[in-house]
Amino acid sequence: MRSFFGAALAAYATAAESDHWAVVVAASNGYWNYRHQADAAHVVKMLESKGFLSEQIIHMAFDDIAGNPSNPFPGQIFNQPDGENVYDPMNIDYNGFEVNPTNFKAVMTGDSDAVNGRKVLKSDENSKIFVYLVDHGAPGIIIFPGVAMFSDELIDTFHTMNEKKMYSEMTFYLETCESGSMFLDLPSDLNIVAMTASNESLPSYATYCNNDYKNGTRIGACLADEFTINFINDTLTHDTNNRTLEDQYYAV
Repeated sequence: MRSFFGAALAAYATAAESDHWAVVVAASNGYWNYRHQADAAHVVKMLESKGFLSEQIIHMAFDDIAGNPSNPFPGQIFNQPDGENVYDPMNIDYNGFEVNPTNFKAVMTGDSDAVNGRKVLKSDENSKIFVYLVDHGAPGIIIFPGVAMFSDELIDTFHTMNEKKMYSEMTFYLETCESGSMFLDLPSDLNIVAMTASNESLPSYATYCNNDYKNGTRIGACLADEFTINFINDTLTHDTNNRTLEDQYYAV
């Protein structure tokens, strides 16, 4: 199976428009969770570099990091020590407490009425969808600010998307502790591939926590999560036309 990123890159290389869509979610808030919004912002940058159209990427982030009083670099967010700024407020479509399970499900199922006409997936049966979500988690749940999303809700969302013929293939990368638990009941006939930062019983891990500097200034929070920064770097440093999900799985 070709990697999702490889298929996307090939499509964009030959057409001005594409049936490739992405939903990118940093589902936490607070400066101590700096890494989550940094991860998500970097994923958006990565997708754009691989040819995804900005209007076909939906980005949800609380957006309380770049302007946080604790941030020594106002208006900037970094995902790696001495890395480039990955923050772009113009590509955040839902912020604050708009980042919640109800809106996430509306975005995924293309229910624009539920979000007052805001940006949602407008994909169809020929589309390929990539979803990336980073947050805290526990067995069977993803913890949005103030409210949890349960694994059965996520699977029900997939069923709705499938019934509405919203995709031909979907790839879902999840960075939370016990993230594997969200997909234990994923049906095999939905044509969805899920890759998770951990299995159903282990934590995921933050990184760049002790050397979190930019130009010698300490940022004061972990900059990234291991699974995420590894798959981003793997994607950016390989020919994604020839790299498979299996290749990336073993590398990450």
